[in-house]
Parts: sequence; structure tokens; C-alpha cells
Amino acid sequence: MTHRAHMDGDVMIAGFFPLYTLGTDRSNSDSSLDEAKKLEYERFVFKYYQLVLALAFAVEEINKNPGFLHNMTLGFDVYNADLRGWSAFENPFIWLSGYKTIPNYTCMAESKFVAVLVGTSGMTSAEIGTLLELYRFPQLTFGAFDPALSDHGKFPSLYQMAPKDTSLAIAMVSLLLHFSWNWVGLLISEGENGLWILAELREKMYKNRICIAFEHVIPGSSLAQVFNMMGIQNQINKSSANVLIIYGNKEYLLSLMIFLGQYLMTSKVWLLNSKCDLSIGRKYFMSGSFHVPLMFSHHHGDISGFTDFIREVNPSKYPEDFYLARLWFLSFNCSHFESDCVMWKNCPDDTSLELLPGQIFDMSMSEESYNTYNAVYAVAHAFYEMLLHKIEEATMGNGRWMVPSPTQLHPFLKNIQFHNLAGDQVILDEERKLEAEYDILNIWNFPEGLELKVKIGEFSPYAPYDHQLSVSKDMIEWAIGATETPHSVCSQSCVPGFRKSSHGGEAVCCFDCIPCLENEIANGTDMEQCMKCPDHQYSNTKRTQCLPKAASFLAHDEPLGIALVCMALCLSTCTALILGLFVKYQDTPIVKANNLALSYILLISLIFCFLCSLFFIGRPNIVTCVLQQVTFGVVFTVAVSTVLAKTVTVVLAFKATSPGRRMRWLLVSGAPNFIIPICTLIQVTLCGLWLGTSPPFVDTDAHSEHGHVIILCNKGSLTAFYCVLGYLVFLALTSFTAAYLARNLPDTFNEAKFLTFSMLVFCSVWVTFLPVYHSTKGKVMVAVEVFSILSSSAGCLGCIFAPKCYIILLRPDRNSLLGFKGKMHIGRNESS
Repeated sequence: MTHRAHMDGDVMIAGFFPLYTLGTDRSNSDSSLDEAKKLEYERFVFKYYQLVLALAFAVEEINKNPGFLHNMTLGFDVYNADLRGWSAFENPFIWLSGYKTIPNYTCMAESKFVAVLVGTSGMTSAEIGTLLELYRFPQLTFGAFDPALSDHGKFPSLYQMAPKDTSLAIAMVSLLLHFSWNWVGLLISEGENGLWILAELREKMYKNRICIAFEHVIPGSSLAQVFNMMGIQNQINKSSANVLIIYGNKEYLLSLMIFLGQYLMTSKVWLLNSKCDLSIGRKYFMSGSFHVPLMFSHHHGDISGFTDFIREVNPSKYPEDFYLARLWFLSFNCSHFESDCVMWKNCPDDTSLELLPGQIFDMSMSEESYNTYNAVYAVAHAFYEMLLHKIEEATMGNGRWMVPSPTQLHPFLKNIQFHNLAGDQVILDEERKLEAEYDILNIWNFPEGLELKVKIGEFSPYAPYDHQLSVSKDMIEWAIGATETPHSVCSQSCVPGFRKSSHGGEAVCCFDCIPCLENEIANGTDMEQCMKCPDHQYSNTKRTQCLPKAASFLAHDEPLGIALVCMALCLSTCTALILGLFVKYQDTPIVKANNLALSYILLISLIFCFLCSLFFIGRPNIVTCVLQQVTFGVVFTVAVSTVLAKTVTVVLAFKATSPGRRMRWLLVSGAPNFIIPICTLIQVTLCGLWLGTSPPFVDTDAHSEHGHVIILCNKGSLTAFYCVLGYLVFLALTSFTAAYLARNLPDTFNEAKFLTFSMLVFCSVWVTFLPVYHSTKGKVMVAVEVFSILSSSAGCLGCIFAPKCYIILLRPDRNSLLGFKGKMHIGRNESS
């Protein structure tokens, strides 16, 4: 029993720490040592010796406070915990029964031990705990929290010091979201803890639209791991996922990590939990690393004085610590050792653990050491509470202090709650444990396995949602040759202006980018759907934002509007000049023919026809919308009915030449003059019904013209509009038919032919207008209507009055009955 670290006390704590690795570990190798010493050097885990120092440090702090345990002292015995299955029981069995005594027999009544510390793996704690449970020994584990050990029916005397990893999954997912990594591989160790974190990761990743590229549950069997290594390596290398979440403990994943670290020649980011510390057994063959280890470690406060304590530790101060003497011998080239005695007297005087490289021995308190420190204080506080309540019988027998049974400590351990010297709260009851906060560490690598753990961020579940994670990107050491943050996505993000189109049957992270349709935008990256712009806005060419549409209408100041206004004014002016010419030559036969009054009415109505087109030009309002349709319908009805009256006049004039005919009475009575008011009254009635039921109004068209909102006059009732227009066409066809039948009547100055041509032009214009009008949009539609008004009116003006103006101005000799009869006589002689 000499291979132990011992400190005597009135009350004792036993510790089983994994101070030697299973087999040979190459992390501490030194080629300058002889083979025997080299083998011992490689097997001894220098970093885990810090657990012994944390235990000793806590014990000394407690013993320095005489009132803590009522002048009692605390001591400890520490033994190696072998990781091999059957060997794990060896030292605990010897500790319980004594060296070379009857197995499973000991006088526990004389024992000073009240609790046992075990770690660092759950498997070791479970194996030793099965033995210790026979004696109801309080067992405190300082390794990572393991749900398998939470079975109080199986392990009623076991307490876990580590906080639960309830926030680990969301902490890892938060880091993935921070770097926009959504294509991730999973390597999870087999067991309850691994399956639990796998389910948590799946849930959190699914909620945040992060996809799993591949996942492997690593079995506990080393043989099975060997068979899976090549397949796992191939899949990792072939996958486009550059981020791997690796969760497990050292026993399960150590060999796999060594294998991947040496042969996986790609730049991958490893997200690790604290149980997956790669510092044991890792040695890189060149400077730097091909991988980026980011480790999530439980956050804990700094224990004041611990670093100074380690700096001052040496074998002369703790002569009963076998492992400290062995560490000194292996590290500082001290004198040789014989049997179980280590000769350390020849070591240099200035030797200190501070001189060891950081990858061999870390001076800062590790997570397991912090849990060990808290475990010692938990035992001390529980024992203190037990003394206060006088549950034990403090008696003296034969001059010796009789320590109470360890089973009496359980009620107090279950309810213990205190703040340690770092200010952190310590609770052993699992139901009342606080959620863990995490430090995110980046392992900087140097030649020959030298490393430095650098804190690059932290995660706190107690902070507001948007501030739970904080990361310093500039402090992260990426892989060799990498200058930018690695990408890990299945498909590149869709830039603004494009939307995602998922592949059927594939993960949501794998998609194509489809451009948005016209008048739709995507103003963010990776948008599922494009957003349609409001009616008063339109999308820019990049489909990234909606812009306000410009108002569009047939304005007076644009070229098309100016041209139409000029045409209307010129034609109305020309009509007014013709009217003046007819007034001047009203006594001539050509002006008097076919009813002078009707000619005046027709010319005046044509002037208004030309001018009414101006209502269609300019920004529409309710007044112009009503006037343009009503004025158009009424004045055109007057003009067309006047043409009909003139045609009827020609027909009656020819029929009236025969004596005794009734037609003469109609001509003399002025019956044709009633055609105009009757036809106009009918049109006015139609317009009145139009205005009374569904009048025209100002409307907008946001769809016909890209980037513009067309302001137009909605005709209201299309039925009423087509009734008004159809009535005009009916009058025009009636006039055309009558004029056509009277075109060859032998009357002096017969204008039936001209009336026929005018109505033919009028009908042709409006028949052509309908299909053209419905095939255009916006201001062009208005321009078509205006042009139809002007062209049909100009057709009537030109066909009816141009020949008369020609005779009046250029052939005055024909503007008389004598001249006209002379021309008729010459025509007959030439024909004979």
C-alpha cells in the first residue's frame, strides 16, 4: 500500500484517480530517457496528478480554519484507478480489506474514512461504486456528468459534482449559427449520455435549420472502432461538411481521434465536449494542425492561491506522496529509485512543476480539479452540519477519536448547498443543479505536440437570448494556410434577389437558387419565398427592393401629348376658318345647297369634336373623366345626326321635284331639322343613365406598365360605354346607307357622294378602334382613343367640306348655276 499519496487527519477521504494510462501513452515521451524510465514516463499521466494537488490544496485550506471542523483535521489517501475492467477493483478492494488480509472483511468501525472521490470516467465510477455501495460509502465523482450514474436505485450513495450538460446542445448550435455552419457531421460515443446528446442535437439543429451531413455512433468496443475507422475516415473526407461535432469520453474516442488527427488530411473544425480532451495521447508530426479543435468546457471561477500552491509543491514538503516523488524523478532527472523508495535528494533546488511544459503539466486549474476541490468542501460542509446537529455520538474510546459511520453523512450530502471561495454555488442535488455555463477553448498547436488552450468565447444560458454567445473570432487559430473562417454548407447561400428551391427528398440545407419573378423581391439571404411588391411599388432589376412607381398618364408636356394637343387645336382652328369662309360666301349656290343651317351646325359640332379630345389629355380627375365621355358622346351624336339630316335633305330634295308628292311637304316643313334634336335626345338619355348607374371615375393601373402607376379614367359601366359608342355607329351606318343610295341623284351640287365617303371614313375609324383599343395599355390606350376622335372628325371635315372649299377658293367660276350647267353641257357633248 505504499503506492499512494497520503495526508493524515482525524477524518479521511479516499481518492481513486486515473494516474496511469491503459498501456503506453506517447504524449510525454522523451528520447533522452532509458527504456525502463521511458516506459514509466509514458504511462504516467502528469496532467491528472493535478487532481491530487487540488485535493491536497482543499484539505489544507480547510485544516487552516480550526473552527470549520471543530478543531478536527481532514486527511486523504489517493490511489491509482486502473482503467482496465477487472483491475479497477484492485486498489479499492485492497483499501477496503487491507493488504494481504481476508477478502471482503474489514473492521469499518475503526476506519476514519467518511467519503470516496472517484473519476474521471463514468465507467470507472460505476465499477468502483458497485463495490463501495456494499458499505454505503458516500461516493463523489468529479468527472463529467453521466446520466447513467443518476439511477439512484442502482447508485444511491453516488453524487456527481459536475454540472449537467443540459445547455451543451444549444451552445454548440449557437456557435454553428454564429459562423453560419449548417452542414455538420456527428461522431457520438455509444451510451446513454451519447444517445441523449444525439437526440438533443438533432432537435436543436432541426429547429435552427442545420442539417446533419452524416452521423456515426462510435461503439465502446475497441475492436469495433478499428473496423469502423477507415469507413468513417472515407466518409469524412468525401463529405462537403467541414465541421464535426465530436461527443464522448476518452475511453471511447481517444484512439479514433488519434487516427483522424494523423491521417485525415483536410481542414476540419472539431467541436468537442470537455470529456473529449485530445491532449492525452496526441502528438502531431509537424508544426500546426490540419484541424481546428474548439472545446466546450464548463465555466468555473478562479480559485485564489491554487497556482501558488502548485508552484511551491515538492517531495520534501509531502514525503508521503508516492506519485509526487515519482513525478519529480521522471521530470527532473533525479537519482535512481530502488524498490518502492524514490531517491529525490539529488534533484536541483530550484525545481518546480512550473518548469514543466504546458502540454505536460498545466498550472491552471482544470475542470476535474475544480470538481475535486468542490467535492472536498462538500464533504467538509456535510460533516460540519452533521456535527452541528449532533447526529453522531462524539465519544472517546481508549483515547481514540471514534469517527461516525459514513452512512450518517448521506442526509447532509443530499441537501448540501454552499458557495465556494470563487463565488460559485455548489449543489449536489441533481434536481436543483444550475445549468452549466461554457467556456469555448481553441487549442493552439505547435511542434511536437505543444499546445495552448485559449479561451475564445463563452456561452451563458442565463443571458438574454441574443447575448448568450460571445466569440472573439480574431483569437481563433484556423487550420494551416487558412486565413478566413471555414465554410460548411451543403449549398451556397442564395443572395438577395433569389429564393431557395429545395431538392426533392434531400436535406433542407441542399437547394438551388431561383431568381425572383417580375415585381417580386428577396431582400435577404436564403429566403424561402420572394415577396410581392405592393401595387404602388415595383421591383428593381436586381429584385432586391421595391421602388415607388412613378405616376403615368398622357401629359400635356410629353411629346405624344403635345402632338395630340397640336392636332386638336389645328383641326379645330381649320374648322373655324371653314365656318368663317361659309359665312362669307353664304349667298353662293354651293354654300346654300343642302341646307346652309345644317352646314353651320355640322361645322360647329366638328369644332367641339376636335376640342373634346383635350379632356383626354392631362392628369385625370373626376370632372374630366365625366366630361370626356359625355362630351364625346353628345357632340359626335350632333355631328353624325347632322350628316344624317343633310342626307335626308338631299333625298327629299330629289323626291320633291315631282308635283303632288308628299315628300315636298316634308322638305318645305323642315322635317329633316328634327332629326338632330331627336337623335341627340336619345344619346343624352343614354349618357344620363350611364352617369346615374355607374359613372366614370379616376382609377389606377399598377400592372400594365413596369415601374409606373397609370392614372386613368375608368369608364365605370362598360355596357353603357359600348351602348353610347354603338349608337354612334348605328347613326353613322344609317347615314352611310342613305347617302350611298342617293349618291347618283341628278341634283345640282349634290353632296351625297361626299357624305357617303365621310361616313365610310367614320365607320372605318371606329371599327378599327375597338381591337386596337383593347390591345393597348396605359397612356397609349388613351392616345388611341384621342387619335380616333381626331381622325374620324377630320375624315368628316375633309370629305364633306374640302371639295366645297376648293370650289369657293380655287374655282369660283363653278360656284354658280350657269357655270355648273355649262360644265354639265360640255360633259354631255363629249360623251356623245
